[in-house]
Amino acid sequence: MKITIMLNELLKEREMSQHELSRQTGIRQPSINEMCRNQTQRLPLNNLAIICKVLNCEIVDILKLEKEPTD
Repeated sequence: MKITIMLNELLKEREMSQHELSRQTGIRQPSINEMCRNQTQRLPLNNLAIICKVLNCEIVDILKLEKEPTD
């Protein structure tokens, strides 16, 4: 199983920039950029809660659990 962070898609839907999300959440812009590019190795739960509050969404709107393709 693989977890995909759907933050980039959510920001596009909300017409919000990474910089604006950073400003509203207090989360460093490079951290948000890593989440948007699915390069985050660790995602603090507090950050996830703050993002959900600012974007008025649920955790399942940001994180997607997918099966990895098998050979």
